[in-house]
Amino acid sequence: MTGPKIRVFVDQPLGPGQAVALDEARANYLFAVMRLGAGDAVHLFNGQDGEWRAEVAEAGRRRGIAVCADQTAPQGVPSDLWLLFSPVKKDRTNFIVEKAVELGAARLMPVSTRHMNSERLRTDKQQAHAVEAAEQCGATWVPVVEDLQPLDRLLAGWPEGRRLYWADEARAGAGGGWEAGSPGEPSAILIGPEGGFSDDERARLAARPFVTPVSLGPRILRAETAALAALTLWQARFGDWR
Repeated sequence: MTGPKIRVFVDQPLGPGQAVALDEARANYLFAVMRLGAGDAVHLFNGQDGEWRAEVAEAGRRRGIAVCADQTAPQGVPSDLWLLFSPVKKDRTNFIVEKAVELGAARLMPVSTRHMNSERLRTDKQQAHAVEAAEQCGATWVPVVEDLQPLDRLLAGWPEGRRLYWADEARAGAGGGWEAGSPGEPSAILIGPEGGFSDDERARLAARPFVTPVSLGPRILRAETAALAALTLWQARFGDWR
């Protein structure tokens, strides 16, 4: 009888016979928490070389070594979809990051807005949440979590050819917006703060030719629910769920 599949992200090359050093955090998880020992199997991925089944060669209290045996999944490529969101309270921001990874976002971009109700964002902590989510959901990539930046600055440097779907709470119940897009089009989704966008932010968004306001249904959603709903709608219509 086999046990549960255990996956960990490593920042090292993977390939046939490749020895991978396990740092203290991973050694603690694998050997103290999951009770693995020499000869046991663990699955490794690094965001570049797919997923590999490896065998534990050394299992110490503070370090270990695993040796790659065979590739169990090729390197996947996420949909060309970015998620822009205004940070909310800590646990809810964690939820947004976790579910964005599970739903296949390629890049996570926190933005500061006038009504943002979180004063700071620990990018390193959110990147760690992204890694944990990728380990759990079977992804072979980990989206980069960008540093927090002002919405105005992001809009001013927006890349040509990428559509930005703006989840506009004013469209609740009105429907529509998504039909403007097409499969394969580089895209991004913008979710606002709990207090909504200010009037001047709404005006600036409405004036940008690359911005498409969309509805998320007949009700106004909380920020973390809106992120989940928007990612699901996009993936079902344009992404890898089709």
